Amino acid sequence: MKIAFYGSSLLSSYWNGAATYYRGILRDLAARGHQISFYEPDAFDRQQHRDMDPPDWAKVVVYPATAQAVRQVLAEAGDADVVVKASGVGVFDDELLDGMIEPAAPRAIRIFWDVDAAATLDEMKADPAHAVRRALPELDLVLTYGGGDPVVNAYREMGARACVPVYNALDATTHFPVPPDARFSADFAFLGNRLPDRESRVEQFFLKPAAALLDRQFLIGGSGWESKEMPENVRHLGHVYTADHNAFNSTPLALLNVARDSMAQMGFSPATRVFEAAGAGACLITDAWEGIEMFLTPGEEVLVARDGMDVIEHLSTLTPERARQIGDAALRRVRAEHSYALRGAQVDGLLTQYRARVMEAAE
Repeated sequence: MKIAFYGSSLLSSYWNGAATYYRGILRDLAARGHQISFYEPDAFDRQQHRDMDPPDWAKVVVYPATAQAVRQVLAEAGDADVVVKASGVGVFDDELLDGMIEPAAPRAIRIFWDVDAAATLDEMKADPAHAVRRALPELDLVLTYGGGDPVVNAYREMGARACVPVYNALDATTHFPVPPDARFSADFAFLGNRLPDRESRVEQFFLKPAAALLDRQFLIGGSGWESKEMPENVRHLGHVYTADHNAFNSTPLALLNVARDSMAQMGFSPATRVFEAAGAGACLITDAWEGIEMFLTPGEEVLVARDGMDVIEHLSTLTPERARQIGDAALRRVRAEHSYALRGAQVDGLLTQYRARVMEAAE
């Protein structure tokens, strides 16, 4: 099928945590014979911070962040069998969602793909005129980055015909164990941009333990942290490009994962970095959220912390041998059960199913 996908960016992960998610799923769909056209705006300096060249498995159209350019790229939806609007493009989100429906062919499958469902649902509950809420009756399917039954039920209550979670996963072609790199040497490391609904968790689960364990070395990567006051044993790297993620994940004794507040409250929403870290064989310490056992077994494949004191206790007792055992177990689990090949197969099955429905309804 021809898939027209309107998203934030395929070529850049700069202020765009969904990039590796898009890459993993769309690459697999292309390998299954689907023709991918990805439309991304030239916005937020992402094109100046590309970490991927245009791939041979997708046509990537970078358009100016103007209303005229949006109209031009939306016109191309008429040639597609599947039209997808992802959340969080960052510019002209409402216009893209409203505008994708009209030009789509009558037999096209119309999908909204929500990569931050908890936040979107909060917005929709507060605003009956929200663009997504208005569009739901015209959409065939809502796909989400995670959220489990709570997200599915909430979307159905809002009027979605169907909602299916497609969870993050491991792309073993891009994320895998590598030898340690001295640039990323640390006892505990965190990688993530500074966001309002993440910062308090970073303070509790990362900066508080750093202040309590001044004899340990802490490392933080991601944009926005340069102005944040931190203990002297915390080293800040700035933006870490995807090409360095394997070394960043493979080198420290342990890595931290923290969910954004909205995702932690909803549960069943593992971040992409959970699978990227596990795919590198990292020993991961994560904040507690409902549903984690669906992805990694606490105490065996991941360490779970309820607060900063739990992080301190984990780090105080964690040995290199124990860290390797946990990392190796996590690697085996994600390779077996959480690959983008499996996620791609899931989406491919859904597209086949909905294509049959649309064709039957048109007869």
